[in-house]
Amino acid sequence: MSKPRLAHDIMVKKLHTMQPEQNVLQGIRQLLKCRISGAPVIDQHGVYQGVFSEKCCMNLLSKAARLATERGKYERIRRVRAMDIMQTKLVTLTPDIDVFDAIGFLLKNRISGSPVLDADGDYVGVFSEKGSMDVVIESSYSQLPTTRVGSFMDADRGRLIHEHTDLLTIARIFLETPYRRLIVLRDEKLVGQISRRDVMNTQIRLSEEVWNENTVFDRPLHDVETVNLTEASLNKRPPRVYEFMDTAAKTVSQEVDLLSLAQIFRSSPYRRLPVLNGEHLTGQVSRRDLLTAAHHQMAVASPTDSNLLYLSSLMERRESPIATRNH
Repeated sequence: MSKPRLAHDIMVKKLHTMQPEQNVLQGIRQLLKCRISGAPVIDQHGVYQGVFSEKCCMNLLSKAARLATERGKYERIRRVRAMDIMQTKLVTLTPDIDVFDAIGFLLKNRISGSPVLDADGDYVGVFSEKGSMDVVIESSYSQLPTTRVGSFMDADRGRLIHEHTDLLTIARIFLETPYRRLIVLRDEKLVGQISRRDVMNTQIRLSEEVWNENTVFDRPLHDVETVNLTEASLNKRPPRVYEFMDTAAKTVSQEVDLLSLAQIFRSSPYRRLPVLNGEHLTGQVSRRDLLTAAHHQMAVASPTDSNLLYLSSLMERRESPIATRNH
């Protein structure tokens, strides 16, 4: 079968990275400017420390909002509603579209997910990169040539919000759930969508009002694992990246096969996995990298050879972690 099969074969080596002591406001701007959802954090010796992601920014927003409240600026924050920040020009899918075509659609439009609407225009779910992991895993075992988006979309209604939902409630949902987008409905009709990035664009303006990023740091950088974030320190200066980064983010080695990567992406909230050689960062694999490799194999496969067993030679059909579906 065709390669690639390992993380080493598809990982991206030229990465946007951050340093632990970097001003967190600069970190948010870096994510927004580069249009990335997270970046590995490495020290001056290239040793991996963690990941600074959109979800970290949601945590930061709650801190900024609390300080804004103490300084009498909460009223302006409270007035921000879903309708004020949602995106209204959306690309959508239908439940009966070919699922492999839908994956190609996500890749072509460089989006991580899309709302799914039925024939009447009613919202029925979301098809995303994470749902695509199910497709990749199932296709690794199944002999079926294709199926439909409706079999793999996420119909969880926990991601639905009203157009009057306030900003802090939206941020809290993003912080407490794995959702990357929230669907805004009016009478079961799609009127908009809010991503974590939409919240970050609003957050950066709020954070700039709360913290003066030109404030001189009043203490040297402490060891990342021993520093304690305190409200007193936040009141005095803008935070640094190490105070909000995810030090427990999942990492992988270069030898992990692609099916194992798909299973990790399916069972965890992570969109990217730093690839380490010992303590040093050597690259990164994202859901998109994996989908691009898998989708290419789907495109070149013959009608009688539609499975993706090339992802791993170690598992058989009976070991599939996904229950057989009726397509």
